[in-house]
Amino acid sequence: MLYAGNGSQSEIYTIPASNPTAAPTLFAAREDDHLYTPTHWNGRWYVLTNADGAVDFKVMIAEPGRTARAQWRDFIPHQEGRYLLGLGATKDYLVRAERTNALPRIVVRHKAGEEHTIAMEEEAYNLELVGGYEYDTTNQRFVYDSPTTPLQTYDYDLAARTRVLRKTQEIPSGHDPAAYEARRFFATASDGKRVPITVLMKRGTPLDGSAPLYLYGYGSYGISMDADFSTRRFSLVDRGWVYAIAHVRGGSEMGFGWFQDGRRFTKRNTYTDFVSCAEELISRGYGRAGNIVCEGRSAGGLLMGAINNLRPDLWAGVIGGVPFVDVVNTMSDTSLPLTPPEWPEWGNPLESTEAYDYIASYCPYTNVEAKAYPAVLATGGLTDPRVTYWEPMKWVAKLRPHTTSGRPVLLKMNMGAGHAGSAGRFEFLLELAHDYAFAIKAIGAEEAGGGF
Repeated sequence: MLYAGNGSQSEIYTIPASNPTAAPTLFAAREDDHLYTPTHWNGRWYVLTNADGAVDFKVMIAEPGRTARAQWRDFIPHQEGRYLLGLGATKDYLVRAERTNALPRIVVRHKAGEEHTIAMEEEAYNLELVGGYEYDTTNQRFVYDSPTTPLQTYDYDLAARTRVLRKTQEIPSGHDPAAYEARRFFATASDGKRVPITVLMKRGTPLDGSAPLYLYGYGSYGISMDADFSTRRFSLVDRGWVYAIAHVRGGSEMGFGWFQDGRRFTKRNTYTDFVSCAEELISRGYGRAGNIVCEGRSAGGLLMGAINNLRPDLWAGVIGGVPFVDVVNTMSDTSLPLTPPEWPEWGNPLESTEAYDYIASYCPYTNVEAKAYPAVLATGGLTDPRVTYWEPMKWVAKLRPHTTSGRPVLLKMNMGAGHAGSAGRFEFLLELAHDYAFAIKAIGAEEAGGGF
């Protein structure tokens, strides 16, 4: 199969494996706002698609040689809130990955029609299918991890419904999952939507607001911030911090509609969701206003810039990593190669007054004004092709004369790196340590009632 398209269109061609020099055959023509992915199983095509308004996708069947869109018929119907992510096929089983209530799951369907779900026990976790190369098999491999559990690789017997643990990620410094706990609950957004929050902390951490809180967010391009495992978080958690992820709109944690409800003319939902998550965490005792450090990178840096303007009173510190903060000017600059492809995500301010006004209403750089901002750390890369180095520079240059709090607004520019920061393993850890040092300093300065 040959794939073409973009974030809102699919165009796929097929070549028979038995005749690899054959000319590609169009599966289904490209249409606006239509995404599809076909999987071949038992002599038919099973098409994962958002056709007919199936926002969270459904599965349709197409017969060989009859694959035009009008010839598909429903197989697994659309169900709002059940986001179908992908299909995998073996001789007797069709396996699908889906996301329900902000958590992934694997559903196994026998060719006779019977289905079952592979059960998971933790409150919050991450789960992914691993593709195989054998068709006549009853084995399905998947990987599992959670905020407390390192990456585990399982082989699952589809017929016997049993699993075998093949490998667990080794943590050289040692790790005891029982020493930590992860929790999942929801905040209520300003429009009533339920926004998921994942929390990681040491077992027994007091929930009286005394622990410093580190809140991470992204919320763009439909990218989900999964409840996964990362050794990097424990440097703070072992110091008594609570680490939380706000699964705000603009990602797809709650379905494809969650993504659509946080882009273009609904983008402000991303920012108000994040504030709602912070307020929910405060109300439950996981932190307190003014004792929170938040972080986001790239488009997540845009989130940081927006909530820095929106509710500066909530944060002790804000970390914007390679932050996309000059949205009006960047989306108006067609000399930048990534600007036109980004218009479907943000809107085109050059051709739409409505898009210009809406972007300007939340653009972090545009909306900086005289107020008591928290401590801010902006980082950039001199050779970054995605978020150009002058965006964090301009943001910092405008924040410094406008903040009335006396707290620092810092810029750290990597002169030898791009969007992802330093490539070396240890150099990357040094950058992370720098961010965490800023966070610890920001909390300490807030508690002492003074500057850095």
